[in-house]
Amino acid sequence: MLFCGVSYAQTTITGTVVDDSSQPIPGANIIVVNTSTGTVTDFDGNFTLTYGQNPPFSIQASSVGFETVTVEVLSKNQKIDIVLNEGTSLDAVVISASRTPERIFESPVTVERLGLKEIKNTASADFYDGLENLKGVDVNTNSLTFKSVNTRGFATFANNRFMQLVDGMDNSTPALNFPIGNLVGMTETDVLSVELLPGASSALYGANAFNGILFMRSKNPFDHQGISTSIKKGITSQKASGDNEYTDVSIRAAYKFSDKFAAKINFGYLKGTDWAAISEVDKTTPGGTRADINYDGINVYGDEVSTNLKKVVESDDFLSKLPNPALADLVPHVVVSRTGYNERTLTDYNAQSIKSDWGLYFRPWENDFEISYVGKVGTGSTIYQGTNRYNIDNFFQEQHKIEIRNDNFFLRGYVVSDKAGDSYDMVFTGININRAWKDDETWFGEYTGAFITATLGGANETQAHAAARATADNNRYLPGSDDFKNAFNRSINDPDLSTGSKFQDNSKYYHADANYNFSHLIDFADIQVGGSYRKYNLNSSGTIYTDLNGPITYSEFGIYTQIQKSIELNEEMELKLTGSARYDKSEFFDGFLSPRISAALTLNKDHNIRASVQTGFRNPTTQDLFIGLNAGRAILVGSAPDNLDRYTHTDGIYTQTGRVAYENSYTASSAAALAETGNPAVLEIANPDIVKPEQVSSAEVGYRGKFSNIIVDFSAYYNSYKDFISQEVVVSPYYGTVGDGSLSVQALANDDFQAYSTYTNSPADVNSYGASIGVSTKIFKDFDLSGSYTYAKLDFNREKYPDFTTNFNTPEHKFKASFGNTDLFENFGFNIAYRFSDDYFWEATFGNGIVPEFHTVDAQINLKVPSMKSIFKAGATNLLGKEYFTAFGTGHIGSMYYVSWTINNL
Repeated sequence: MLFCGVSYAQTTITGTVVDDSSQPIPGANIIVVNTSTGTVTDFDGNFTLTYGQNPPFSIQASSVGFETVTVEVLSKNQKIDIVLNEGTSLDAVVISASRTPERIFESPVTVERLGLKEIKNTASADFYDGLENLKGVDVNTNSLTFKSVNTRGFATFANNRFMQLVDGMDNSTPALNFPIGNLVGMTETDVLSVELLPGASSALYGANAFNGILFMRSKNPFDHQGISTSIKKGITSQKASGDNEYTDVSIRAAYKFSDKFAAKINFGYLKGTDWAAISEVDKTTPGGTRADINYDGINVYGDEVSTNLKKVVESDDFLSKLPNPALADLVPHVVVSRTGYNERTLTDYNAQSIKSDWGLYFRPWENDFEISYVGKVGTGSTIYQGTNRYNIDNFFQEQHKIEIRNDNFFLRGYVVSDKAGDSYDMVFTGININRAWKDDETWFGEYTGAFITATLGGANETQAHAAARATADNNRYLPGSDDFKNAFNRSINDPDLSTGSKFQDNSKYYHADANYNFSHLIDFADIQVGGSYRKYNLNSSGTIYTDLNGPITYSEFGIYTQIQKSIELNEEMELKLTGSARYDKSEFFDGFLSPRISAALTLNKDHNIRASVQTGFRNPTTQDLFIGLNAGRAILVGSAPDNLDRYTHTDGIYTQTGRVAYENSYTASSAAALAETGNPAVLEIANPDIVKPEQVSSAEVGYRGKFSNIIVDFSAYYNSYKDFISQEVVVSPYYGTVGDGSLSVQALANDDFQAYSTYTNSPADVNSYGASIGVSTKIFKDFDLSGSYTYAKLDFNREKYPDFTTNFNTPEHKFKASFGNTDLFENFGFNIAYRFSDDYFWEATFGNGIVPEFHTVDAQINLKVPSMKSIFKAGATNLLGKEYFTAFGTGHIGSMYYVSWTINNL
């Protein structure tokens, strides 16, 4: 009887939300206080809210730019008209900071947010690109459709320090273990809000939330019905690739069949041309050019293959062909590389994304108890830069989730799987087109023989090298020729990296998590408990991981709790204390406890001070543990104990396992010093330890406040890392034992060694610190003006540890500003966004180099047509047209010009 009484207890409320000029506010949030039950207003400011409890209770209406209003509901079927006075962004409600709804003003940690209003008014091409305008956020552009979001440093495109969740589901790909931007993510018409927590969030969200976490929430069909469409058409413009068409379409359809059942479906399509990467800067020799004999261009592939001419001339096969063995003395002790192909000859730069998702939502008792199934599929083509440059072609990812939830708990389980499609490594494509034409031994033999011949003919060394290359390259496959096309097609369809460049993958992971909030049962504090479990299944058929003989599986789990207590100190002052702790355990490592303590002191309704301290941790990734990939200049070998013997390498004469990288190796810098000085005393034994979890201790203070019509949000942090996970390049001699002083040294002198990139923990003290401040106000009555400044600094002794790379990859100074008016005149608005980035040093396995400072401006104008429920927009990104890049080795970012028509997107 009690069960039946609860199941039929419900209240339906209707009403409108308008501003102080009686204009409707579309997209305003209506939420039942202290719950997650809510809805939003439609285009005309109307709303209907059903709540599974009898009155009295309170509802809260909010919209960014307006003060939040709380209204008490006293009867069923009550009609409520709400007027919102102009307010500030501090009134927005967020969920991510404490896993419970709270005003951003009162949040105990730093939160950045994009709501419906900001998404509609962004000067960027879409909502995901709009994240780069948030305070303290870095968005590194890998390619047109693949951008990597990060905060507070330590980022590469393989950014596994930053988590990205879509409606609670991790959006990282199983094969790569990190998100690939929004390539197979959300459609813009279905985005409800985006929240971003900078810094360590391990205490609530686990190991991968080490540098920050991005939450994207979609619209529930019970609250957002109808058909919404966005059509965007324009061009991208870049010096290297010219002007090319750009199309972006998204469609959302949602219907509430009854108070018990609702459904939705989304579809998105994007097509354009990627930013072409054409740099010919030498990766290994500063100032080097294509005229150099050992040239290795950034975006030139095939020239990674090199050898010392002395090794060629001293081989028995070569010596036997010389008419006089003394001719071998004419050959210098120099390294020569093969001639490579420009990247643009190895890809079509097609940028495409096709994605769809659907959801079925069931509320059996017509209240907040909801059962849902969500499915997502996506495919696309893009460029990814990791150890090498990869053409991600027809990549496919799917997700399926079942979730049960109400205002006090959720229980969800989902699976994420991917397929590599027709993806391939462009570096190895160049290498193996060369080898398909002429194998390495033959090419270097012809080069060396021609060098001797030219020298005997009176040529100097430079002339002899030029003649040797011309001879060895005679009849080389030229881009566009049938021979080149046939070799290219064979390579990209062959997963054996000794002859091809295709990479295969069909990996997946299974994830389950749950959370229960006891606030409805306990009065003295808000208490939550939860946990998660994940199982990985890696299946790359040996093209990425050492899984040639079958999939690799392993698992991890975590449990956490949080207690939050608000203490009223007086009529105006309130102290909110939050304590949380999480325990995580991977089957390969000891468990780790991540506590967090935070306090937020509200001095009055206009000023709030916050502080927090916490520890976080990061488990080694799937690549840290199980990768086994020959990247050309070095071999990447993960350091899971059973991985060291599973990877083997053969150069034709000598065979090694991955174990030598960790147990019989010299540091790469000392091997280079030996080559320069000839002094064995400079050699340093490497033998790095196998990788273990990384830890961080983090402290943060912040302030949010309002001075008249000026809003200020400030935060500062200090992070100290222990067992910092990094890659160390080492060299392992083919014979001898490191430190023996003779045989292993001779191996290095003879170039009889292999370079490995190992995954280990740095013994160095790695610290980082920084601060951000954002200021926003209104000028000339109703013009919005805002700006932010971010400072970030790495504290690391690079001279003492030259072989460790931190991949900090963050400018020391960033400045962002925006200026706009949503109603310059009736139904017409505009927005202009400016970004400045200081120069910084980018380091990654693909290459290291300076990223110059840049300034860029995005702008848009928009016209609302209420009778058509439409918004028309015209915009441009990088309006100044000065091309720039955010990472060493990527294509330069040009401009985009577009017009869009959005219908019924609330």
